[in-house]
Amino acid sequence: MTPTERRASGSLASIYALRMLGLFLVLPVFALEAAKYPGGNDPAWVGFTMGIYGLTQGILQIPFGMASDRLGRKRVILFGLVVFAIGSFVAAAADSLSGLMIGRAIQGAGAVSAAVTALLADLTRDEVRTKAMALIGMSIGLMFAVSLVVAPILVSHIGLAGLFMLTGVLTVLAMGVVQWWTPPEPKLHKASTRAPLLAVLKEPALARLNFGVFALHAVQLSMWVSLPSMLVAAGLAKAEHWHIYLPAVLASFVLMGGVFPLERKGYLRGVFLSAISLVFIVQVALLLYANGALLATHYFQSNNELYFLGAVLFVFFCGFNVLEATQPSLVTKVAPAALRGTALGVYNTLQSLGLFAGGFLGGALVKWGGHPAVFGVAAVVMLAWLAVAWGMKAQSAKQS
Repeated sequence: MTPTERRASGSLASIYALRMLGLFLVLPVFALEAAKYPGGNDPAWVGFTMGIYGLTQGILQIPFGMASDRLGRKRVILFGLVVFAIGSFVAAAADSLSGLMIGRAIQGAGAVSAAVTALLADLTRDEVRTKAMALIGMSIGLMFAVSLVVAPILVSHIGLAGLFMLTGVLTVLAMGVVQWWTPPEPKLHKASTRAPLLAVLKEPALARLNFGVFALHAVQLSMWVSLPSMLVAAGLAKAEHWHIYLPAVLASFVLMGGVFPLERKGYLRGVFLSAISLVFIVQVALLLYANGALLATHYFQSNNELYFLGAVLFVFFCGFNVLEATQPSLVTKVAPAALRGTALGVYNTLQSLGLFAGGFLGGALVKWGGHPAVFGVAAVVMLAWLAVAWGMKAQSAKQS
């Protein structure tokens, strides 16, 4: 990478890191802490409040992405961060589940993911872009790991309101990174079509990636509607959940480093399908566990449920991290430069709608059929994605 590319990658990864740390700090403890608010005794509404962030993100990602194509990336990023910070402070001041819902909805309205990713694509060459996107993906994964460790500790001292306040402060810091560290953005490309959104929606390769990011994040968030209470039921106190999460995430990072050489050698399709398969296998394993099908084995008679859950989460993060790093890079390479913001807006819209669907449906499924219903539906979703992704062309690997 050139010095400018390193600076762009580092600064934009840090923006993602600060923003995602604020978001992820809430995720591991939200389902348990929201129950303490008036109205928080309904798991379906707790799931809806957890996922409404994704709904407002989904509504606004495309407008924000298209605006970044026309008005400039940095201007749109700063505006979105302001909105996200306001939502964080509203949630911090909430005294009921409905107040939390409003704050989460405003947070989601700061839909800057497409503009940030498009700016990174603008500032990097094709041959180093996957590496740059991987830095963002790893920063997201690292912040997720950090949040899993510190969230239970922080919430015991400052509560859920304090976590939202901290989220707002971290977002303000991200604004400073955009203003003073991120390199100047290049001159905007002129779009070659009068219907950029239609051009993006008609591209089959982009449609395949859009379906995939929806499926991945719906499954991810639905898992975390169930996993915290499952860990508590297995005998692990809420403040100690990081004992399971952190080793699983960090170990997956070690294995992830071996993926990118395979991608450069032209094995992207195999890597991609293998990662989807891993997440599918995890859902099947958790379904069997939640159904009690595994509890009668000698393994579980030895009270090793937590070891099993830790191993399953390790496999999940191996697949999740690879998919999270490679998909945005592929979007920027398939889409024309003048339509990157629009294409990433659509991509991030499906990502956000996946978060919403995962939170809302996860809560509803727990209420309706318990944890087995969550993992059973998640397994079907992952199997559907595997079928859709099977049509991915092998030559896509050479583009990466």
